[in-house]
Amino acid sequence: MNRDLSEFQIQYIKGVGPQRVKLLNRIGIKTVKDALYYLPYRYEDRRIIKKIADIQHNNVETISGTIIKIDLIKKKIKIFELYVNDGSGILKAKWFNQPFMIKNFKIGQKVLLHGAVKRNFYYSYYPEMDNPEYEIVSEDDQTIHIDRIVPIYRVTSGLSVRQMRTIMYNLINSNSLNIVDPIPRYILKKYNLPEISETFSKIHFPDNMTNIYELNNGVSPYHKRLSFDEFFMLELGLAILKKDDKKEKGIKFNPNGELTQRLLKLLPFKLTKAQEKVINEILYDMRQPYPMNRLIQGDVGCGKTIVAIFAMLSAIECGYQSALMAPTEILAEQHYLTIYKLIEELGLNICILTGSKKDRPLDKISSGEIHIVVGTHALIQEDVKFKKLGLIVIDEQHRFGVMQRALLRRKGANPDVIVMTATPIPRTMSLTVYGDLDYSIINELPPNRSPVTTLLFKSTQKEDVYEFIKREVKKGRQVYIVYPVIEESEKTDLKSAIIGKEAFTKIFPEFRVGLLHGRMKTREREEVMNSFKNGTIDILVCTTVIEVGVDVPNATLMIIIHAERFGLAQLHQLRGRIGRSSYKSHCILIAYEPLSEEAKSRLNIMVKTSDGFKIAEEDLRIRGPGEFFGTRQSGMPDLKVANIIRDSDILINARKEAFNLIERDAELKEFPTLKEAVEVFWRGKIELFKTA
Repeated sequence: MNRDLSEFQIQYIKGVGPQRVKLLNRIGIKTVKDALYYLPYRYEDRRIIKKIADIQHNNVETISGTIIKIDLIKKKIKIFELYVNDGSGILKAKWFNQPFMIKNFKIGQKVLLHGAVKRNFYYSYYPEMDNPEYEIVSEDDQTIHIDRIVPIYRVTSGLSVRQMRTIMYNLINSNSLNIVDPIPRYILKKYNLPEISETFSKIHFPDNMTNIYELNNGVSPYHKRLSFDEFFMLELGLAILKKDDKKEKGIKFNPNGELTQRLLKLLPFKLTKAQEKVINEILYDMRQPYPMNRLIQGDVGCGKTIVAIFAMLSAIECGYQSALMAPTEILAEQHYLTIYKLIEELGLNICILTGSKKDRPLDKISSGEIHIVVGTHALIQEDVKFKKLGLIVIDEQHRFGVMQRALLRRKGANPDVIVMTATPIPRTMSLTVYGDLDYSIINELPPNRSPVTTLLFKSTQKEDVYEFIKREVKKGRQVYIVYPVIEESEKTDLKSAIIGKEAFTKIFPEFRVGLLHGRMKTREREEVMNSFKNGTIDILVCTTVIEVGVDVPNATLMIIIHAERFGLAQLHQLRGRIGRSSYKSHCILIAYEPLSEEAKSRLNIMVKTSDGFKIAEEDLRIRGPGEFFGTRQSGMPDLKVANIIRDSDILINARKEAFNLIERDAELKEFPTLKEAVEVFWRGKIELFKTA
């Protein structure tokens, strides 16, 4: 699509004007491009309108008829009723608590109703529809609203579906659809994709030969074309970023392996084959003359941090500093303590930088005296300067944006980058969120880890839960009890950590109960966590601050209160805090009624499997791609049409074509319209084509 069209204001389209433009703006339509991508959320088959006499009970039907009676019943709930006759029978439509609707209709008007049919023989002789969608039909616009497959749009108060459809019809039939197609013709031909002008025309106003099932499921040829476009533009950007990294001059590390060999001897365990494989992949990348950009993906407890430490030591051997950025202070503190214990005997220096730390050894960092700096977002502050930053490790990358990664990289001269995540990512998601990275998977847990058994309890089964706690603590083990909120609130009925701590102290006076939450000062949190690690706290009542990075091998029981309120990824991360030794471990999910179907589905998945990748696939299926990560974290452009679950085959083809094209023509000199379209797609996210 050319840029002029994307900036052409919608108010100049016939039927809009200054009043309706405000309503269109309310639903996100400001330009012609916005309108073209504002797709119908469903399509209605009005080629054959059912007779009232032929409609079926429980079916969703569309009927058309004349209003013969209007009624407003004023009981506890006001009910607006409409009686419609089409010559074959009478249907009653009802709307609840919407008395104002009486102003919308007149006896004698022709209306079209769409909804589920029911028969209420106790109250009425007629078939009924509750809260159906409706349109008032006039005789002069049959070609748009009737006798065809009709698009149904989401609208706002003051703008009817019928008005929206008329605006879109005027837009589609205006001269503005003389769009230069940005996708190369050889690609359109290869995948049998329709031209862009035809696509917009037919996706909004399909001809009567189009398969309505495909339209309603987003898999018509026209939906596929727009999905391909979005994936292609996304993957072109990622291919350009990756190509730029390979073009940039990086640090060609040549470590001698002295520090890493010394570390191997100090470790109280043997590396898994998966860890060794990923370390070798990283060392291969580090020896290349261009910057490394590698994702290490692995389930909770698989040992990603030790792999990152090997990479840091390799950088230090070559005279460079390393930085590790974590999303939270508690995770940064955990990484700092883990690394400190391992490198102390190697004679290396490490420091921590977080927002709450007053001790900021900036001079020692800038002089190179500090070899490893661990921190939060504080690392990207202007006053933090490195002498020779060679390696960056970013933990839980999905909590940072592309720009934050770029800001940290600017602290060095094209340093190597390792991104770590304990959030398993389905393959299709990794091709979008991490499409510019090479990636390694650690798919093996250390041999001393015990599988965690997950159990689902109702909130009424408290005594059974108490028995579990008593049994574990008497064995010398420790317990996490996780709450969704810190304190009680009038806005929710959720149980809180503060009240929970008081309750468990009374229930188990013989045990030592601690409290940990995000509002506590850093020093307080450290003291509590150290007490728990050292075994002076038996039961730790906490919030999700322990979700990542906390390692207490003696903790064998986790109880998650209001488990129905947590997402799958978060439940999986929390569960990963136990089962970190050879002791048998249990995770008890306590669910409170009423439970939605989605909540039941989530909790059943947690009970059935501990495989992070299976859980991630299910999480993606349940929540959909838009909610799985959200767009803010990844710095990725929004996908308006494409769906990475439904359109995974299209994504793979689009990625292949995008990477092949950038390999041949990195500046897209042969395809100037495509280059412009890619720039528009990525605008405001990152600059793809750097101008001198």
